[in-house]
Amino acid sequence: MTESIIELKNVSKSFGNVLALSGVNLHVNDHEVLGLIGDNGAGKSTLIKIISGVHAPNSGEIYVRGKLHKKWDVNIARKNGIETVYQDRALAEQQSITRNIFMGREKAGMLGFLDLKKERAEAEKLMRDIGFTSRVFSPDSVVFTLSGGERQGVAIARALHFKAELIILDEPTTALSLTESEKVFRFVTHARDEGTSCIFISHNIYHAYDISDRFVVLDRGQVVLESDKTRITADELVKSMQNIASSGHAE
Repeated sequence: MTESIIELKNVSKSFGNVLALSGVNLHVNDHEVLGLIGDNGAGKSTLIKIISGVHAPNSGEIYVRGKLHKKWDVNIARKNGIETVYQDRALAEQQSITRNIFMGREKAGMLGFLDLKKERAEAEKLMRDIGFTSRVFSPDSVVFTLSGGERQGVAIARALHFKAELIILDEPTTALSLTESEKVFRFVTHARDEGTSCIFISHNIYHAYDISDRFVVLDRGQVVLESDKTRITADELVKSMQNIASSGHAE
């Protein structure tokens, strides 16, 4: 049995009287895309904020590579190779691709000056490696000239550059066309093939099904379904979601 990158055991989180997560068990394996699915209010955002260290759970345990972490925050999550690409991508759209990749973690020479040449060269290699095949774009291209799918690619490239073992993608295909969504799928597939696992969060079941190896469905803060792709079809997954929604409670 392979060791999980991260594992949550019986994790719960409340905000005042609101129970956002209740007894969640979840793990992510190496070289895996985990599709995290659920309607609005299901608890997806709270769960990814716990995994990324933004929130600490009220109860439960978090393990990374089998090691229990009693203290958990953003810095600890990042030190353990966990990076998050939020829905807004947190990109500086008036800046170049290179500046966005290295923003906040710039490369400096011995005297403390920015090593712009090295940054540009690394950005160039990373762009081509991840699948920016068009020569129209260079590391100097300004982000606002990119399409939505390509901007997701820049955010994923940034996470890969900093040796992410797990990239959390928060609704990465929202408001994207089919063509643009396919670009995102290509970037995610590249990341997995390079050894980086992903959590792909989406309320679009078909998008999640296309790219994921395994699925976890959240409803009202609980895990109500978990399945490998080999054991469920997209239509069966949709039907399960409809049954969960119509039941009026987590099963």
